[in-house]
Amino acid sequence: MFKVASRCNLNCSYCYVYNKGDETWRDRPRFMSDDVVAAGIDRIRRWCEQAEQRRVQVTFHGGEPLLAGRARFDRWCTAIRNGLAGTADVRFNIQTNATLIDDDWAELFLAHGIEVGVSIDGPAAVHDAQRVDIHGAGSHARVVRGVETLHAHGVWAGALAVIQLGADGVAVHRHLRSLGFRHVNYLLPDFTHDTIGPVRAQFGATPVADYLLPLFDEWWFDDPLRIRIPLFVAVTRLLLGGASNIDMVGNEPFGFVFIEADGAIEDLDSLRVCRNGMAGTGLNVFTDEASDIATLSSVHRAAMFDGLAVPTACAPCPEHATCRGGYLTHRYSAATGFDNPSVWCADLLALFTHARERLDVDVEETAVRRQALEQMVPR
Repeated sequence: MFKVASRCNLNCSYCYVYNKGDETWRDRPRFMSDDVVAAGIDRIRRWCEQAEQRRVQVTFHGGEPLLAGRARFDRWCTAIRNGLAGTADVRFNIQTNATLIDDDWAELFLAHGIEVGVSIDGPAAVHDAQRVDIHGAGSHARVVRGVETLHAHGVWAGALAVIQLGADGVAVHRHLRSLGFRHVNYLLPDFTHDTIGPVRAQFGATPVADYLLPLFDEWWFDDPLRIRIPLFVAVTRLLLGGASNIDMVGNEPFGFVFIEADGAIEDLDSLRVCRNGMAGTGLNVFTDEASDIATLSSVHRAAMFDGLAVPTACAPCPEHATCRGGYLTHRYSAATGFDNPSVWCADLLALFTHARERLDVDVEETAVRRQALEQMVPR
């Protein structure tokens, strides 16, 4: 997967927390130039040829890619598809706040077969507490209008909701369902061991579990085959002996790189919450290959290709072979780097324990299932 970045027209506190640890993003160009796109296409093609990869997912994201305008966006998609013709089939998706979506945008998404992820955190009272525009006004009404436009044109749309600590997860989920979403990706907030203290002081020991466990039951007893929640699906897969297909749990290699607006290659942009400049690699599509990330350090190689070591402190945990330490960014501390369990460790353990009870699968059965699956399909 290749993720292509631009900027945003909102000024929400979520993005402030996300970016405040790394000021380098402020110096990047507002939009990706056609030269960067062309160089990026060349690097993607070379990667596919070297790895014998026949399918590529290109995600336009963050902040707000629709600010590039329809003509530029249409040109990018056409160039990417044409540039990879004969090498790899391309699948596009986009992550947007949806405030700019109109009929013309929806038709463009259909023309290029683009799946749309919409950033929406819940009902207006929840969403507008964080996602406001530069004038401080809430964006929920405009987001809903954009979602309705997508549905009216038959464009596939899923929701991405950052867990708002202290909010009612069930109420959030019911609201998102009422908007027609059948795919909802709930994200754990990005904090590190150096920044989590005030959060725990305000919201208690397990605020993410407080949000997710009632939501899990809402999903489980309603219709888990009709509403897809990637975090819950991944936990279920892990408990049944399979592998995770998301990066929040399971410690699978990321399998994607970020191409920033100036051509910089990054392996995980959320690392900017850890330390100033940590997301940077020094690589660029004009001079370097995506695979060069593996040569930078053992951490880079593990994150991209091999999977990171399970944190030392996770060894006694009954879920050390399933959760495997949690999301990379959430493991960080200045003192010990990434050799820490996730800051949401207690929450994840509660989620795994709760899911085990619903599945009626104990730790020993998970181990037996995993061993059998690995013998059938070597990883």
